[in-house]
Amino acid sequence: MWDLTRAGKQRWTLFGTSSEGQNHNRIVFNMSSVRLQDDRELLVSTSMDREVRHLSSWSYQRGISSSRVLLTPSLVLLLFQIKCWDLTSLDCLWTLPTLGGFVYALTFSPVGTGCLALGVGDNMIRVWNTLTTQNQYDTRSFWQGIKSKVTALAWHPQKEGSLSFGTDDGKVGIYDVFSNKPPQISSSYHRKTVYTLAWGPPVPPMSFGAAGGKPSCSLYSCAGEGVILQHDPSRLSGEATDIDKLIRDTNSIKHKLSPHTDLSWKPDGKVVAIGNEDGCIDVYEAPALKLLCSIQQHHKIINTLRWHHDHASSAELHGLLASGSSNAIVYVHDLRSIVENPPDSPVVLTEPYRRLCGHTSKITGMAWSPHHDARLVTVSYDGTAQVWDVLQEAALSNYRGHHGYLLSVDWSPVDPDVIWTGGKDFTLQEWRVSKQEFTKPPKGKKNTELKEKMKANPRQKKKNKKTLGSGGAAPLETNGEAVKGEQKAAAGQELSGEDEDDEVSSTHSPVPAAANVEIQRKAPVTARSKDKPVFPDSNLQKKKKPRSMLPVSTSMDHRPKDDLLQDCVTLAAVRHSEAPPAGCVPGQGDHIHLGLFSDRPALRRMFESEEENHVEAGHYDSVVYLRLWSGDLEGALQLATEKGELNDHLLAIAPMAGFQAWSRAVEAFVKQLCLQEQYLKAASHLLSINKLYEAVELLRSHKLYREAIALVKARLPADEPVLKELYTCWAAVLEKDGHFSAAAKCYLAAGASFDAAKVIARKNDVSSLRTAASLARISGEVALAQSLALRCAKDLAADLDWVGAQEVLSAQETLLVHRLHLCVAELLAATLSDPPAGSPASCASSNTWASPGEAHVSIQDRVRGVWEEQFGVSQESVGNHSATYLLQELKSVESPTPTANIPLRQLYSSLHLTWAVLSSLLDDDGQLLKEAWQAVSWFRDAGHFCVSAELCRLLYPDGMFL
Repeated sequence: MWDLTRAGKQRWTLFGTSSEGQNHNRIVFNMSSVRLQDDRELLVSTSMDREVRHLSSWSYQRGISSSRVLLTPSLVLLLFQIKCWDLTSLDCLWTLPTLGGFVYALTFSPVGTGCLALGVGDNMIRVWNTLTTQNQYDTRSFWQGIKSKVTALAWHPQKEGSLSFGTDDGKVGIYDVFSNKPPQISSSYHRKTVYTLAWGPPVPPMSFGAAGGKPSCSLYSCAGEGVILQHDPSRLSGEATDIDKLIRDTNSIKHKLSPHTDLSWKPDGKVVAIGNEDGCIDVYEAPALKLLCSIQQHHKIINTLRWHHDHASSAELHGLLASGSSNAIVYVHDLRSIVENPPDSPVVLTEPYRRLCGHTSKITGMAWSPHHDARLVTVSYDGTAQVWDVLQEAALSNYRGHHGYLLSVDWSPVDPDVIWTGGKDFTLQEWRVSKQEFTKPPKGKKNTELKEKMKANPRQKKKNKKTLGSGGAAPLETNGEAVKGEQKAAAGQELSGEDEDDEVSSTHSPVPAAANVEIQRKAPVTARSKDKPVFPDSNLQKKKKPRSMLPVSTSMDHRPKDDLLQDCVTLAAVRHSEAPPAGCVPGQGDHIHLGLFSDRPALRRMFESEEENHVEAGHYDSVVYLRLWSGDLEGALQLATEKGELNDHLLAIAPMAGFQAWSRAVEAFVKQLCLQEQYLKAASHLLSINKLYEAVELLRSHKLYREAIALVKARLPADEPVLKELYTCWAAVLEKDGHFSAAAKCYLAAGASFDAAKVIARKNDVSSLRTAASLARISGEVALAQSLALRCAKDLAADLDWVGAQEVLSAQETLLVHRLHLCVAELLAATLSDPPAGSPASCASSNTWASPGEAHVSIQDRVRGVWEEQFGVSQESVGNHSATYLLQELKSVESPTPTANIPLRQLYSSLHLTWAVLSSLLDDDGQLLKEAWQAVSWFRDAGHFCVSAELCRLLYPDGMFL
């Protein structure tokens, strides 16, 4: 700073000399002074500093109770640093840090307490010591080796300062945050964005070898292409391994594995949970990755998985796994019994331990509280963070301080009341659970936004005005219809909610608005055409004169008359004299035009001069024809290839130059056609030189799968491996675009019946599940057919379509016990007087034997009568109809824990009643009473006391002791 009030030459005074590191270290591009009420003068400066230092003595975030924020101001989107200076002392008062992108990931170090790492969309990592007492914002930035957004972070569980990161361009690396060394980057790249990083025990082949040679921890990365790689942190230069091969080998899996989207290791390292694109969660036992169970509760892509910490006061909580997907519901699963007592064969779970309902959009992140038992915080696309009491299924606190959706969250390791969240608004925010005004997320947010947009842009009434003249009215009517269709499409997109990201259907778009405006502009011109006729321009009717092949020699014919006469004398001298006139060389220079009237060498010289002129003008096609005329076919093909001027005519005469020249020309023409996006024509030309496989690959690489398959089936044997590969690739593309039926056809043609049934079932409606079950049964996939049939029957029963549910199960001979269970559920629904859909009239469809019976007949006697008459099950039944066999099969049917969130119409107590009736067929009175009592107590525990009493009356119409 200079003091301009002083006279004479002086040296400037430097700011921030009282202590080291106060000043900027990169370009300063703005300064502004301000005077305070106490007459103090401050100077605010901004710079492009990367080494960010933070606010020390001035509170700049207001309006959010009990929160601390690391942010980018609303008017600033670049990564820079803002400093405030005291103009009296020239000392820096505070430094304001900023973020230049979304906060994709945040995580506290498990070793260095209070050390918070941030993964940001400005291609940088921040590491913040949140517990320092000297500088409240003690932050270091890391950008070396990072070329794109930082989307995933994970601290090493034991090694202090070791931080792994994943980026948007698929790279995985490890930083030592306490050193100035550049990061180690894994030599194995993902093809898409890295979603998740996790440290866990090594699995084969990395777990093999001597005890001193194998790592204690491996780094696992999951990315957008659906692959999980295992990296050796001590040798990131080595090749990472895909764990899918180990999963296939251990579990003897033949079908295609669903793409993976997330993974989470249990804190003790015994099992790992892997989320998939189809909404399924698979739990594997380390180190061989044996499949223990498959959770089929979500039906959309899994976004986040988290195991409960293992230092809970109750050991029963150690097996809790929370999961979030593109559904708005959070599910918590109790896997303790499966982890402690692994089953011999994989178990399929379809019921959660707890449901957490409240968010209105997809779940993006979650974290268990390290200070409480079964307390969870989740963040969502609805722009809020929600704290839950999992055991009570209760919403405790809702934070709404962000603008836009949230992407990351973590609980403070030292303060039980503090949570940190980051999101789309370029901010990291610290807030207190106890200080929040709301307990649940806002409801109906998307519908509210749609209504506000409708109010802001009211639909204009359109007047249909008939325009005079031919064709005047039609464009206006078409335009009106197009606008209506466009508004409806826009409204449909707003109301579609979270489903807009999951499935894409092929639809016809309305006429674009730009085209409509063009029609409106042109309509008046059409109307006026009747008053003033427009005659076509006579010049346009003339045919365009073709370009001359010999323009230089032709131009010589337009010289003065004397010059043209002299040409005749010169030509006569050339033809009839032994020596041509001095300076005259026909076909060259000023006598180029005489090459046409002289000998062949003269003509060649003329062609060479004409070629030079065409090259200068860029008329390469004319050069090609001149070479053709002179007999230089190879030269013509070579030039056309270099300049991209090949055409069908040249290819038709190319065989005259020999097979090699023809092949090279065809291959060059194929490249030229591909640049012009004429892929079908290019593939056809490859067939002409017997390059069938190259033609198929060309069609496949440009996603013309239908044409590629048709070509293979027409030319190659039916067992050609490339045919199956084409079907599989096309099916993957169709599945990704939401065309499940077409994808299933491709899987069937490729012989992958399992995948065909799975992809049809992804729609998760009744008709799709029914079709998928039938397909799996016909194809011999018995286990899958049973699973799908049960899911379909469960949905039909939930809608009280009892007849449809029985029809679905009747197609599977091994599901008799489930039909009996469904029969009991229908009888209960028809007999109980209090449930919401109790009357048969309200059912979608019911069987004739389900009508209410006589009052003095017990429900178990009615069940036995229906079983014997309709299903052939009685005390005398043998084989797979015997009560002993059916009781064994009934053990696989789940019964959820009674909570108020489970709809009453599902009537899960029917499971216990089914068990009781089967026990009565075996004369096991003790088990009969036990199961009958559990059927009654199920309603009581769920809070439905009247229904519980009604069921008691049905079980014992004459009293329990008569």
